[in-house]
Amino acid sequence: MAPYLMPIAAYLLGSVPFALVIGRLSCGIDIRTQGSGNTGATNVARLCGLKWGLTALALDIAKGAIPVLVGQALGLGWQALSATALAAILGHVYTVFLKFKGGKAVATTIGAFLALAWLPTLAAVAACVGVIAATRYVSAGSLTLAVGLPLACWTLGAPQYGPLALAIAALLFWRHRANLGRLLRGEESKLGRGKSDPSAPSES
Repeated sequence: MAPYLMPIAAYLLGSVPFALVIGRLSCGIDIRTQGSGNTGATNVARLCGLKWGLTALALDIAKGAIPVLVGQALGLGWQALSATALAAILGHVYTVFLKFKGGKAVATTIGAFLALAWLPTLAAVAACVGVIAATRYVSAGSLTLAVGLPLACWTLGAPQYGPLALAIAALLFWRHRANLGRLLRGEESKLGRGKSDPSAPSES
């Protein structure tokens, strides 16, 4: 039963809106109504401070990694592990606890793929961080991750997860379509504008 139950458990864990909870507990706000309105770690960092943003980031990464690690401990094959990872990511994006509205899934994707294929994931994350450092656009880094992850899986020893990574890349581009439009128009907000900035739309 584990191959069938793990994706369900992964979806429910992925659905937990940690960023929303942290926003309420740390600074008494509903992050859906302020900043970018996104339930992601970047919005928490901008509205409540870096410490709380990093906390939300760590929890969103964990909810992607934990179901996959449990599945590996149960001896699931790569197909079932792929389904488990996908379910956790979809839970974050379409959470049952928020009327199927959620975040943009970058952190949860990183967590799930770190557990599936750590070397390709680290390579893609390094490219993501490099782009953010160079441009200060979180969304540009997120889209770099989306492109880099399937390429890294196919070239760094985890080709079985390439199709999943490609599907997630399409999802990430869909979730960042508004950010992509702002990037192309030169209107995207940059990282580091501070807690008081009410308009930062770039999210992960």
